[in-house]
Amino acid sequence: MELEAELEQARALDERELADAIESIGFECTRCGHCCKGMDGEEHTATVFPDEVREIESETEYDWRDIARPMPFGLDEDGTGETFEWALQTTDCGDCTFYREADGQGACTVHEDRPLICQTYPFSVAIGGTTEPMGEAVDREGIVRAHECEGLGRDISREEAEELASALKERAVRELEEAIGVRDNYTPTDAPGEIVVHDSEGPKHPDGTRR
Repeated sequence: MELEAELEQARALDERELADAIESIGFECTRCGHCCKGMDGEEHTATVFPDEVREIESETEYDWRDIARPMPFGLDEDGTGETFEWALQTTDCGDCTFYREADGQGACTVHEDRPLICQTYPFSVAIGGTTEPMGEAVDREGIVRAHECEGLGRDISREEAEELASALKERAVRELEEAIGVRDNYTPTDAPGEIVVHDSEGPKHPDGTRR
């Protein structure tokens, strides 16, 4: 399916049906922090959109490189080359840079401005030929997929399910708009030994500035 057709499908998603599916699966965040941590030696890799980076910049004292890094997938073994997404920055141990833990409970230091992928975890929606962007689904209800999380199966209020559904639809739309923007603005870059991030706004340096 063409990206434009998938985008129309995303825009037509019924939030009530998404909320019904979320209610059926059930979810309550236990603040375990697993979705914010690097696992099995792999760094945390949550996708963040360019405007989401700027939103965090505007609300905090962090700059672009404190918030985001080039998504490592697609880069060469030496860490250079071209990639097509931004990932939230990580600490030396591979956890999200905004994750904090106290008394066994996790917290996000930019919770009010956290990216859509964080707002909607552990859910995603299946549209067209999309793959499993957050790992293999462990539960499904219609087009809603639930990914591994100890909070699944717990009671959720209708209000919370509707909030999640709204964010889930917004994320599905934004992901496809970003993919279309990347496609339309992509120009192969011959820059040996450098890192180039192609997002919907065009090619950028790792610090978020335009090339």
